[in-house]
Amino acid sequence: MKIIPLSNCTFEQWLPLWQAYLEFYKSKLSSEQIILSWKRITNHEQADMFGYALMQNDKMIGFVHLISHNSTWTEKPYCYLQDLFIDHNYRNKGYARQLIEHVYAKCNGKFDRVYWLTHESNQNAQLLYDRIATKTGFIQYKKAL
Repeated sequence: MKIIPLSNCTFEQWLPLWQAYLEFYKSKLSSEQIILSWKRITNHEQADMFGYALMQNDKMIGFVHLISHNSTWTEKPYCYLQDLFIDHNYRNKGYARQLIEHVYAKCNGKFDRVYWLTHESNQNAQLLYDRIATKTGFIQYKKAL
């Protein structure tokens, strides 16, 4: 297993996992949005979005998408871990933790923090998250525009 920047991967390697991730959350995106997301995550000149892939030989078995943004609370920016997914055939083997620990290492010194959200129904993920991060107690609100 190795972790590499998503910008070193192909769209064809990433797409099946992205589609499985969307299916997991019962979501659909247009083909145009999927392509736009890929371009944003892998564009070397757009430093605010990036990601990593967990590879077994040439097969992508997991990914993490990240967004950098400034904060009014800190000097250094925050790193928002927007998406994390491991192929269902490779779950419960420590790979999600490995990806998150990789993010911690890459972000250390550059960012004030790494943070993320998860759905309250994703109990399996929360078992990991409770061991490697601090639950903040904040509740998310949103208004679609």
